[in-house]
Amino acid sequence: MFTIGDFARLGRVSVRMLRHYDALGLLRPARVDPHTGYRYYAAGQLSRLNRIIALKNLGLTLEQVGRILEEKVGPEELHGMLRLRRAELEAQVAADLARLTEVEARLRMIETEGVMSIDVVVKSVPGARLAELSGIAESFASEEIGAVIRPLYAELGRRIAAAGLTPTGPGIAYYEPVAEGVRVHAGLQVNLEPGVAYDFDVVDLPPIERAATVIHKGPMDTVGATYQRLAAWIEENGHRGTGVAREVYLAYGEGDPAEWVTEIQEPLTRPA
Repeated sequence: MFTIGDFARLGRVSVRMLRHYDALGLLRPARVDPHTGYRYYAAGQLSRLNRIIALKNLGLTLEQVGRILEEKVGPEELHGMLRLRRAELEAQVAADLARLTEVEARLRMIETEGVMSIDVVVKSVPGARLAELSGIAESFASEEIGAVIRPLYAELGRRIAAAGLTPTGPGIAYYEPVAEGVRVHAGLQVNLEPGVAYDFDVVDLPPIERAATVIHKGPMDTVGATYQRLAAWIEENGHRGTGVAREVYLAYGEGDPAEWVTEIQEPLTRPA
């Protein structure tokens, strides 16, 4: 038999917690001295204590823990519950991190409001033949676009390599508003033989006669501020954009993300 203090030490819990579990009927002492009221526990009760702590840490209430213990849940079932809870927590952490990234991006936009130190070049853009895959994002939010475009590029690269092809230029992405949200087009420039069937789409992007272009440095989850400053420049300089820009990934995906380089190309519909 162990005193409550020794049992708490062995079980890595507090004496206060053991008293609480006793009061709730979750873990009664093996013996209580009738004269002193001291609680004593047996080594075999550590098994029940471990289950209580594990189930509580899964997010269950103590009332739920009590019901599950009465059903004598085995180790395999506990492992299954743990795996499910782990997946839920990982999804929650990922969602929280995405929200933090979005907040940081919005703060950067706010900090650059009214700052027009942006180098915009108006130029013509040649057409390009792309190997392309596309998917649907719910909105233009950076985290939703990113969740779609990253796996698209990974899969496109795999399919291009399987076809024995090599990209001949930087990746080009563009976006199309649709009823379901946003169709995300992920493309790579490749020399393709006409009339050959591939397990990806072959798209000829037309040339752009006049485009307002700007260089964005850093990962694409910070590109919102660059887009907004480009839009302000277009308006203030008497131009009108189409709202359907292209993103050309000049140096992206390797090395320090702060040094990644993307050119934003916004077609202009009328001269200044």
